[in-house]
Amino acid sequence: MVPVLPGLYLGWGLSEAGKGEVTALLSVDSEAPGGAEAGPEDVLHVQLLDEPQSDLLSHLDACAAFITRARDGGGAVLVRCHAGVSRSVAVVTAYLMKANNLSFEEADAFVRALRPEAKMNEGFEWQLKLYEKMGCKVDVTSVLYKLYRLQKVTEKYPELQNLPRDVFAADPNTGHRTPTYEPLYKCRKCRRLLFQSSSILTHTEGKGPAAFVHKRLPDPASFQRGGPSTCTSYFVEPVQWMEPALLGVLEGQLLCPKCSSKLGSFHWHGEQCSCGHWVTPAFQIHKSRVDEVKALPVDSLQTGR
Repeated sequence: MVPVLPGLYLGWGLSEAGKGEVTALLSVDSEAPGGAEAGPEDVLHVQLLDEPQSDLLSHLDACAAFITRARDGGGAVLVRCHAGVSRSVAVVTAYLMKANNLSFEEADAFVRALRPEAKMNEGFEWQLKLYEKMGCKVDVTSVLYKLYRLQKVTEKYPELQNLPRDVFAADPNTGHRTPTYEPLYKCRKCRRLLFQSSSILTHTEGKGPAAFVHKRLPDPASFQRGGPSTCTSYFVEPVQWMEPALLGVLEGQLLCPKCSSKLGSFHWHGEQCSCGHWVTPAFQIHKSRVDEVKALPVDSLQTGR
């Protein structure tokens, strides 16, 4: 095993867990440590395959907390995986980013200098860069994490059946919404509440007309740089009322659940915004079909009014 920091080791193979002063074991592997090779009693097992599509990001805060607790208690923790090349390297790199306020490049170079064989897969590298953009914490309310979560859903459920409930934002029309005064959006035709402003997944502005060279260009007037008409749609996270339309199909229309007027469209593999930016997956609501309204306190919300 390789010493990384005082009280932190990087290792491989289950037998590494019993070496020296190690008091805690963080195992990132497809199989949990067990039997005589399990090592310390303080064990955290993250069941994960060394594949680019594996979701390591969601575990990083828990891993960092485990390492910190062991080190602060005067002990030493070994972070290990089968070969000590990808999964354990990714966790140790993320910990260095968080604990020592390092960039991904700095932490990655530090670990590679200690273990030249280190080479995390490209999926983990992308997830750590996303972790850095979120301030080295898993913020489930951030646009970055919501988009990441939706992308993982399309990988895990290719048939788009039996999607996990936490994929869908609460339907504000039911009153079960975040108790804040953030703006709400209603169907322009029937006034039914559709989504909260926190459900809008903002994106960087695209390249404008240059992004549409492969097809007929939209109205050039819609590409006034920084103008209010640059993006003609809201891209949102899926909301509970959308669920019947989304299950089992890759693309389709989004209709108002009350009056059935067309609000927009969805495509799990992505759609292009009018600004030219490609959004994946895409749940697109045309701005011309909804109105923004000031939020009311939850207890005074009148369903459908």
